[in-house]
Amino acid sequence: MKKAIWFVAMCLVTVGLAWAQGSKPKHEQPQQDQAQDQQQDQQQDQQAPQERPTLGPAPAPTLGGGGGPRTATINDSRKLLRIHTIYIERIDNALSDKLVEAIGKSGRLRIVTKAKEADGTLRGSCLESRRMKRVHSEVFISDRNGSSVWQDNVYRPFSPPALDQAVSDTAALVAEHLDASIQEAGRK
Repeated sequence: MKKAIWFVAMCLVTVGLAWAQGSKPKHEQPQQDQAQDQQQDQQQDQQAPQERPTLGPAPAPTLGGGGGPRTATINDSRKLLRIHTIYIERIDNALSDKLVEAIGKSGRLRIVTKAKEADGTLRGSCLESRRMKRVHSEVFISDRNGSSVWQDNVYRPFSPPALDQAVSDTAALVAEHLDASIQEAGRK
């Protein structure tokens, strides 16, 4: 009698534990369910362990290195290829001065000092948000008729780097995006 009570108690404990875990005991599961569970366990064991995310600095957005999203948009490839000289209008936070340097270094476009001599005009804005600690720049190139040919949006953090460094980085990115866009337009 004691053995029978002990056996019933052990069965109840086993069933209770299985119920608490949300599954039926193995002896109550149909054979198909057991086979599926074993298959899922094997598949999980075969999968490579996932890499844990790290908190390193994000790479700067570039086109060549693939380090970030593409922010430049070509509105008209043919018109972009026809632009050989460019006039750069004044842009806030001395972005225009930095763009003159950056675009001048690339050598793809010749920068002129008078809008009448240019095939295209680069204009835009460079606004800093001290609260969000970032610079948001929007740059547009239009042809002589005023129709939009190319545009780029760049967000750069500052503090730490200083605002001046963030603007310099923005100019370098815009020049890089423009070069890549001209190359892409030439392939079409």
